[in-house]
Amino acid sequence: MIRVTDLHKAFDNTEVLKGVSTTFEQGKTNLVIGQSGSGKTVFLKCLLGLFDYNAGSIEYDDHKFTELSDDEKRNLRSKIGMVFQGSALFDSMTIEENVMFPLRMFTNQSESEMRDRAHIVLKRVNLDNAQYKMPSEASGGMQKRVAIARAIVNNPKYLFCDEPNSGLDPKTAIVIDNLIQEITKEYNMVTVINSHDMNSVMEIGEKIVFLKDGEKAWEGSKETIFRTDNEAVSNFVYSSNLFKKVREMYLKG
Repeated sequence: MIRVTDLHKAFDNTEVLKGVSTTFEQGKTNLVIGQSGSGKTVFLKCLLGLFDYNAGSIEYDDHKFTELSDDEKRNLRSKIGMVFQGSALFDSMTIEENVMFPLRMFTNQSESEMRDRAHIVLKRVNLDNAQYKMPSEASGGMQKRVAIARAIVNNPKYLFCDEPNSGLDPKTAIVIDNLIQEITKEYNMVTVINSHDMNSVMEIGEKIVFLKDGEKAWEGSKETIFRTDNEAVSNFVYSSNLFKKVREMYLKG
């Protein structure tokens, strides 16, 4: 579990996060949504330890991040997988080498052990015949699956995804959503996904945290988001006429 309590973050005199509190449980896909400028990216970077925060706390399984020693922080980072918005693959490395990269950083495995592990996770994301390709030879959807394979190669306890469907067509986006949810269950991870994609919310939003102007304006699930009368959520979710019609159908039963 990740527990966030009264989190504040400011840059110079501008407060970006204004007392956000929530929890993210294991084995669930937790989505953080909101408009551009709502604080989603800053929130995610605080969770990852990339930004220091001004007040509040972040606990990983009851251990406050700020109270960890340098060795304990390194150990924690070895348990974190990250899927970046643009996949962030190394162009000069093969797909196999990209997936092996976290193993080189955080383990003392032999070359053969690392390759075996890379092949296992590439097979899990249906890329078992692509290990010798370069990223430039892979489609956008394939690159995202490589990024997911790299994120899980170290058997992480925590998985963070920043706009994992960015740049993908709707059909491929659903494949990526479902893959992330399946892997979350299999690995029993705490998965936190930054997204503005309402299709993802409705596909895999087991817990949804809605940020507005740096504050938590609402939280719930995909089953309850259609029933909320929260104006901020409604203005975001139902900016599309399609989702207005979906909500009407949902409320009619």
